[in-house]
Order: sequence, then C-alpha cells, then structure tokens
Amino acid sequence: MGPSGRVVGIDIADIEPFGDDANVIAIQGDLLEPGVDARILAALGGLADVALSDAAPKLTGVRATDRAREETLLEAVEALLPKLLRPGGALILKLLESPEAQAAAKRIGRCFGSAKIVGLRATRAGSSEKYLIGKNYAAGA
Repeated sequence: MGPSGRVVGIDIADIEPFGDDANVIAIQGDLLEPGVDARILAALGGLADVALSDAAPKLTGVRATDRAREETLLEAVEALLPKLLRPGGALILKLLESPEAQAAAKRIGRCFGSAKIVGLRATRAGSSEKYLIGKNYAAGA
C-alpha cells in the first residue's frame, strides 16, 4: 500500500488493526447498517483502489437461511461499490457456492472490465468458498 496508502477494515466484532500503523483503520460495524458507507469513506479519505470482501454470513446449517443471508451480504457489497470504489478499481469478493451467489457474481461482474471466479488451493477440501476477482471497475455499469 506504500506510505500514503490506507487500509480500512470493517467487522461486526470489535477488531484490532494489524500493528500500530496509523494507515490501518479498523471499524466496528455492519455492512447492512445505514451510514456505514460514510464511515468507511471517511476512514479511507477518498475512494478505494481495491475493495476486498471476505464477509460471510453466520451459518445456521439451514440451507435456505444461509443462502438468503449470503445473498443479503452480497447485495450490501454490491450497493457499496459505487460509493466506495474508484473507477478503474479492483474487487476481491468471497462467494459461497450457490445459485444466489452465482447470480450476484454475474451482476457485480458486469461492473468490471474483466471478472472471473476462482477457487484457491489454500481453501480446505469440501469448502464451497470461491472468489470473484474484478478488475477495471466502471461505476454505474
């Protein structure tokens, strides 16, 4: 991120930033709460070059509930992108494999010059975790 870069993280739980770097800011909050975009933008000091969302719902084991919760989170991220990500920016977004996540990934992916879904070798066996990688964000696309 360099000496003038800034990393802003948000989590429902109270988190401590990594190290004592003043350019690393932790916000306690929920992506779904009104005004969270303004809090993040203020901490960033401007639009982000990269948005990384590792957000995942608290799983209940009830498929319909878990899918609905993930869909709600993905919709929240989708709504935040035009408010927080600069044109030309990049996105890394966690997805849990489901038809709802696939639909959200297609919608969100259309906002980028290039987008693809990848799995990671480091992901544990049997996990449905994938990531949408988007490059060259086009706000309002």
